[in-house]
Amino acid sequence: MPGMTHLADLETKAPPLRQTTTAAQPFISIVVPMLNEAAYLEACVTSLVGQWPEGAYEILLLDGGSTDGTTDIAADLRARFPAVVLLRNPRGLQSAAMNLAAQLASPRAKVLVRADAHALYPPDFVRRCVAALLSHGATSVVVPMQTQARPQAGLQQAIATAQASRLGNGGAAHRCGAASGFVEHGHHAAFDRAFFSALGGYDESFTHNEDAELDVRAIAAGGRIWMCAEAPVVYYPRDRLDRLARQYFRHGGGRARTLRKHHLKPRPRQLVPVLALGGCALGLAAAPFLPMLAAAALIYPACCLGWATAQALRRRNPWLVASGLALMTMHLAWAMGFLASMARAQPNGTPPRAPMAQPNATQLAAPAHWPAEASPAGE
Repeated sequence: MPGMTHLADLETKAPPLRQTTTAAQPFISIVVPMLNEAAYLEACVTSLVGQWPEGAYEILLLDGGSTDGTTDIAADLRARFPAVVLLRNPRGLQSAAMNLAAQLASPRAKVLVRADAHALYPPDFVRRCVAALLSHGATSVVVPMQTQARPQAGLQQAIATAQASRLGNGGAAHRCGAASGFVEHGHHAAFDRAFFSALGGYDESFTHNEDAELDVRAIAAGGRIWMCAEAPVVYYPRDRLDRLARQYFRHGGGRARTLRKHHLKPRPRQLVPVLALGGCALGLAAAPFLPMLAAAALIYPACCLGWATAQALRRRNPWLVASGLALMTMHLAWAMGFLASMARAQPNGTPPRAPMAQPNATQLAAPAHWPAEASPAGE
């Protein structure tokens, strides 16, 4: 598509990796949580293989109960690449997968690299992230995200366009031209394993927004988060509006829980979706009595659809008209999740945090294929 960045455009010349492990090149564990990622897993893993010296890294694939053939693909990857290890993630959540990896990773591993199965990584991604972690005295590294669709995925193109826009992401730094430097939050990429474990890892009571919640605790504990703008990742969004709605409902709920847990105030950009939802609801309620007020409530959807039409015309892609629907889905689902979570607030405003998962014998050597399991809460 015109204006779209592809993985090849992210590639830079990286110096050859030495085939030894030194203080500057420690043993690392690359962690890939996965759940029904048959369409994306192979490309993700093959983009990570060989990014670190052979024998000095492992790729841990933690499956949360996939039923779409993901585990068959993972087993094939394990057979093809010696660094790949296949493990079971009984809780099914990304937060639990990372915590489990912190427990089960090789004792030699000093650095954990988090990789999203829904993403594609440039060939120097691991080297840049680990170098940034070590050279800047950081406790974790975050990176920018470049959202795009797979070829011929029409609706996903519309969703990617919405997510990549400031209207869709609210101007989040890691989605809008981030610069390298210390930050408060970003897309998680690498961790000092000892610091991650000392924090207690992710809060496993969070299905979404566990990354932002961890960053709040990390900074409070003296951690330093480095944005490595030189290592952007390509992220593939959901390809259906119902899946997008579920994802953003949970994102909104997770953000509200983070605010409650740490007694934080929402930022102005986080209140805009709530105002949009309130305006739409008020307009519908007032329609039988105050038609003019109901008409005013149409301004928001009209703006979203007008912006989407302009994108479709500018890029000569009729699919992008649907990016207006994607915008409204993201905004309104996020706001509903946010308000629903706020309404469930406990009296003390601090939900309990689950402890890090403990390893057991069945997780140490998972078979190549498991029977179908119930779908976990996360998606």
